[in-house]
Amino acid sequence: MKKLQDKKKEGKSREEYIKVEPNVYLHITDAGNGRLVALIHGWPLSDEMYEYQYNDLINNGFRVIGITLRGFGKSSKPYGSYDYDVHARDIKKILDHLEIKKAVLCGFSMGGSIAIRYVSLYKGAHVSKLALFGAAAPIWTQRKDFLYNLQKSAVDDLIEQNYLLSDFAKIFSATETSLNEGIGNWLNGICISASSFATAKCLIALRDTDLRKDLTKIKIPTLIMHGKKDKICSFDLAEQMNAGILDSQLIPFENSGHSLFLEETEKFNAELIKFAGK
Repeated sequence: MKKLQDKKKEGKSREEYIKVEPNVYLHITDAGNGRLVALIHGWPLSDEMYEYQYNDLINNGFRVIGITLRGFGKSSKPYGSYDYDVHARDIKKILDHLEIKKAVLCGFSMGGSIAIRYVSLYKGAHVSKLALFGAAAPIWTQRKDFLYNLQKSAVDDLIEQNYLLSDFAKIFSATETSLNEGIGNWLNGICISASSFATAKCLIALRDTDLRKDLTKIKIPTLIMHGKKDKICSFDLAEQMNAGILDSQLIPFENSGHSLFLEETEKFNAELIKFAGK
């Protein structure tokens, strides 16, 4: 009987777009059956960035939902606010709508920051575990009392350039040749679909948001995976997150830059599957 029910689930068409407010729809990749893993992408990508994670997760008995944030990929691109609270609220509406329970919430780069804000803001609603990949947290830019990662002026330059992403792409991996040309072109293709307005607004949120207090509110098991050679979110940030989140585990990726999910895919997928399955 259970096998028959699973087959019916597999054959049933799932929602590709979910409404989060009037005229705003988020694109969803929803596949597989089992314990749910929700994936939040980074700036300026979309849920497509997890192409090399979906199959492994599905084949290991997980249901996977990739959520594309407003302003990116195939999701709606409204004008308005793009701070972390807006994105966290959108994620809450998705998980509410799908009646999700005890999900493993995962976020890469800016998506990691948004996942932290979600768990903090909604007290872990729908979520039993948190996984952070190269997360831009607790703060992406330096302060007088936080001397890690980028200076604010470097981000200001990115905002002014709006969105000539070629320089950003050069530092995405450990070296300029860590990812082959085909993968690089594929990532660039995903980035092109982002709204320039959303791209700028999210950079401002990345530049200005301090999540140090949010870290102290996380009370669920947390996995932190981070490239030792990350030039966009330095490994110092991972150590700060590990120190600030009570029940957290840090796994370094010795040979990766920011794109650890592509540079060390086999290790990345294995560690995520192990953590999600515990």
